[in-house]
Amino acid sequence: MNPFRERLSPAWWLIGALGLLLPGSLLVFLPLSILVGIAVGLGLWWGCVAVLWFFSPVLKVTHQRFSAGAASVEMAYIKRVELFREDDARRERGTGLDARAWLVIRPWIDPVVKITLSDPLDPTPYWLVSSARPQALVDAIRAAQSG
Repeated sequence: MNPFRERLSPAWWLIGALGLLLPGSLLVFLPLSILVGIAVGLGLWWGCVAVLWFFSPVLKVTHQRFSAGAASVEMAYIKRVELFREDDARRERGTGLDARAWLVIRPWIDPVVKITLSDPLDPTPYWLVSSARPQALVDAIRAAQSG
């Protein structure tokens, strides 16, 4: 079995939008110095990008567990794995969503994988996770379950 690992990193447009920190810091620090404004703006931009990257959730499949962000579940408690794209994915994230589900979704990643649980002591019926490589995630979970 090949282990699976995917970081749900921030979208390129989000990193680009953080570039607005540069003109904002220039406006604040222009009376002092343009170089200070540029340095502060670049420092804020790099710092925000680093925080977004560092705190972005990671999906990980090992032989025994599946982890999505801060939570993990043993393979024995995974009952079913389903892949949804486009309209089906929108329905799963919207009108078809159960409020008790564990969510690790990102709006800039369209496909979602629904992992239905079978733990009678857990009130969470399923996990819904975004993945840029959903088929690889589904295959990794099924491979880990089978052996």
